[in-house]
Amino acid sequence: MNITKQEVEHVARLARLELSEQEKDRLTEQLSGILTYVEKLNELTTTGVEPTAHVLDISNVMRDDLPHESLSQEQALANAPDKTAGHFRVPLIIE
Repeated sequence: MNITKQEVEHVARLARLELSEQEKDRLTEQLSGILTYVEKLNELTTTGVEPTAHVLDISNVMRDDLPHESLSQEQALANAPDKTAGHFRVPLIIE
């Protein structure tokens, strides 16, 4: 599939890009080459090939989300550099 210079100019205008004549010529050639390659991929027989999102068969390994005893307030604040009235105290960032 060949892309015309007018199509490159149209896409550049939509993307609010300013292209020189050399860039337009180069992009016309490059985009035509990319689309020609994609057309070749469309010629492949993919019957029976299951769609994938990743080339490797991977999955996340997650632990079971089981309820358990949480930290007490004293344990949570034990290593806090600054605490006040049972809360973490942080520096003021908005004046």
